[in-house]
Amino acid sequence: MFLVQAKNRLSAAIYLASNAEVNTRKKTFTEVQTERLEQAERTVLIKCPSRLNEKKLLQYLSSHGKINSHFFFENRGIHALIEFSEKSSVASLQDVVGIPKAVEHHVVPFKSRLFTFTLKNPVAKTAEETPVHLSPQSHIPVNELIQKLHQADSISSQMYILLNEYQLTEENIKLRFLACSLVQDFARAYFPDSTVKPFGSSVNTFGKLGCDVDMFLDFHDTQEHAAKMKKGPFEMEYQMKRLPSERVATQKILSVIGDCLDNFGPGCMSIQKILNARCPLVKFAHQPTGFQCDLSVSNSIAIRSSELLYIYGTLDPRVRALVFSLRCWARVHGLTNSIPGTWITNFSLTMMVMFFLQKRSPPIIPTLDQLKELADEKDKHIIGGYDCSFVSDLSKINPTKNTETLDELLCDFFEYFGNFDFRKNSLNLRRGKEVNKPESSPLYIWNPFEQDLNISKNVNQPQLEKFVAMARESAWILQKEDRTQRMINKEPWGLAALLIPFGKSNTNKMRRTKGMGSETIRSLLDSLKLSNASNLQKAVGK
Repeated sequence: MFLVQAKNRLSAAIYLASNAEVNTRKKTFTEVQTERLEQAERTVLIKCPSRLNEKKLLQYLSSHGKINSHFFFENRGIHALIEFSEKSSVASLQDVVGIPKAVEHHVVPFKSRLFTFTLKNPVAKTAEETPVHLSPQSHIPVNELIQKLHQADSISSQMYILLNEYQLTEENIKLRFLACSLVQDFARAYFPDSTVKPFGSSVNTFGKLGCDVDMFLDFHDTQEHAAKMKKGPFEMEYQMKRLPSERVATQKILSVIGDCLDNFGPGCMSIQKILNARCPLVKFAHQPTGFQCDLSVSNSIAIRSSELLYIYGTLDPRVRALVFSLRCWARVHGLTNSIPGTWITNFSLTMMVMFFLQKRSPPIIPTLDQLKELADEKDKHIIGGYDCSFVSDLSKINPTKNTETLDELLCDFFEYFGNFDFRKNSLNLRRGKEVNKPESSPLYIWNPFEQDLNISKNVNQPQLEKFVAMARESAWILQKEDRTQRMINKEPWGLAALLIPFGKSNTNKMRRTKGMGSETIRSLLDSLKLSNASNLQKAVGK
């Protein structure tokens, strides 16, 4: 009895924490980004000795100004992120920091906000070995997660446990914005009014611990300044280099910034300039923070996509819990991959979840067209001829009246897409309805803004068939499993059962109705080999 009550309290605590998180996140996307970018400019990163006296370090740093927050993390040694209350404190610290002595190599005299802290006269070893709390920068392995899911009392609470383990922490988000701010320091040597901002999973509320940092060099503030200066009886403008096209300008800017990071950026490694891609970018590893980074220029539509997902993730706690669970499920079963290929991407899978939630009765999230109707003048954005307008003020969006549990939503997602007519229909998030496919791609998901693009064009027929097969099998497991008996036997159940590859231990461990389980598995395995798969072909087409 006590165990059940403890599980119920754990489930309630996780659910309430998720609700509290949503309730406190009512700032607009732009407000949150502006606040975090400003925080990052008041922040330094310090590499610390292995035996650290936290109190002495903080006392020393406090002599340069009040510290708002700090945390420690492990990345090729212990590091401390220190956020000061005032930007002047960073300058004060920089004034007294020494230049490293060149023994074998000459140093590049760029004074960044990356420091190394040592003690000239180390005190007794016992005093130096005071342990510091290290903030996790990666999520736990799936096998450890499955063990944690056993503590839950429902699939809903399992999904919130997964969300809590996998989502970006406050500390990790601060570290991501600091990485952008450090790159911005280099960019401003050439373009003083530019900013470097994160986009994508780092800011859209769907980022997982360990994901890459997508960032872009933004000249929007510079353009606004130029517009303001044109008022008055006279007109003056800067003399600037003129180039044949915006693409050529982007390539040249990224080439120079890439060289700058490669030659002078402390901790910037493995720089790759991919300038002929559809969206030119520079890839690099930022060793001090431990992130793999992609830098592009003024990616306005990508920022609008980030804000749209931020709004959806903020409106209802079930949205993020469902997305995180399905992304984890998809990775376990090889439906998604970290490298480009013919499989479904995390972005496409997330958009499939959004579409599914728009289709609920009543809907859990609004369509993009409905968000556009709520937009006022400041929300209107036309980018490259595409209408990217939608409301930014979350208080204008009515909360959903849908009360379905995550247990129901997870099972219904698998049923919905396990029986979706992919051969005929496409997914349109602007309208929140299926529409006839405009062309023959196996999976067609309309880009919410660039409506002539299919964001899932890379997905081939075998991968779509594999997704449908896994969705059907997952729905079957959730409907047929004897949850109570499996909990008593301390066997994986609910979401945990779905996070074990079906071709391995699941097929042997699941207690199913006699005859049906093995027949279903054989049928599914055959379909994944693309033989005897007429039932799948009927759904996804050929």
